[in-house]
Amino acid sequence: MSLPPALTAYRVLMRCASPLAVPLLIQRARAGKEDPERRNERLGRPTFPRPPGRLVWLHGASVGESLVLAGLVTEFAAAHPELRFLVTTGTMTSARLMAKRLPPVARHQYLPIDTLSAVTGFLDYWKPGLAVFAESELWPNLVIETAQRGIPMALVNARMNDRSLANWQKRPDSARYLLGCFDWIGAADSRTRDGLENLTGKAVTLAGNLKLEVRSEAPDPQALAQIRKRFDGRPVWLAASTHPGEEATILHAHALTLKAHPDALLILAPRHPERGDEVARLIDKQGFRFVRRSAGEIPSANQQIWLADTLGEMALWYGAARLALIAGSLLPDIGGHNPIEASQAGAVVLSGAHTASFDDLYALYRQHEAVITVSNAASIAAALERVWSHRGPSIKAAKAAITEASGGAMATSLAALEALLEHGKPAEIAS
Repeated sequence: MSLPPALTAYRVLMRCASPLAVPLLIQRARAGKEDPERRNERLGRPTFPRPPGRLVWLHGASVGESLVLAGLVTEFAAAHPELRFLVTTGTMTSARLMAKRLPPVARHQYLPIDTLSAVTGFLDYWKPGLAVFAESELWPNLVIETAQRGIPMALVNARMNDRSLANWQKRPDSARYLLGCFDWIGAADSRTRDGLENLTGKAVTLAGNLKLEVRSEAPDPQALAQIRKRFDGRPVWLAASTHPGEEATILHAHALTLKAHPDALLILAPRHPERGDEVARLIDKQGFRFVRRSAGEIPSANQQIWLADTLGEMALWYGAARLALIAGSLLPDIGGHNPIEASQAGAVVLSGAHTASFDDLYALYRQHEAVITVSNAASIAAALERVWSHRGPSIKAAKAAITEASGGAMATSLAALEALLEHGKPAEIAS
């Protein structure tokens, strides 16, 4: 099958842009967006030897996808101790997370940029026996070159909101070609399954959402106990994974809350900790008394906000607050974030209305009355009051929603991957 014109044009464009790769990476490193010591990985050049034997390569874009892959690798390795695993991601945040979460049989590399030279260098060196992509990040050269080498390919936990599917439908030939490179696709929800079947004309498995079966890393029990003891008696709430434009609304809500609860504490955790200075300036401008976790500080009784500008401690914040607004949902075009980790940690969930990336999950949360939907500062303050007055959703309700949503995703996905690795065929038709 010949390449669609749009993909042909893309490959020509990327070939012409190849000489700009190194200057661009240097520029991004200076801006703190690339690891300068691991730049060669982005050019398809390894930084450690390939382990002997069969290698499974898994790719996810960023933190959320990498957590799914870490859980998948752990389960895969337990069933097949002879295998070795390579996990690629594209962000420094996810790289640091993978260093902590991957088992000893797995290593992390940065994803090569999508130039032909970087991609071929990567594939020539690692020679994976199976390629697994998570969710929706599909770089054309990477997908095409992997398929052309006859490497079995799977797309796990595929999730696309209506906007993503609409974008794919603008170039149906390209979508059909790229998605057709995968030997097995496991959709996280029915919307994605139906949309991908319409795009590709082939069967897509409704596997369930892997994120619902990946247990979050537990916080340090001693650290959690110390924080809870320090905050004992104070009303505490968490704004988790906030984005630019959301902090202003959240700070206004906290100002309203302080009128009724002068000792209330807000733990404010930006989605990207590198925005810490930016958010700190906003908090300071509004006149709040605050400290920063990145400076090793813990709030005293007279401080009103704890800026949680560190990586990998979200479970600690959920456990400390036990009440969390899952951000990314107060403004359109972000799509919301997964509430599962909050519920697993025993935190009551609040959310804005803009949750397109997790519509199916939030629908179940609403069905089980496990979430309070908010829209502005006043409604956030009212929701906090409701929860602190013991009139809010129960953790039991959230767990019921999670149980209904998971659908055995891990078992289904592992069975398909095992079949692909052994037979080059999806589980449904493997002999």
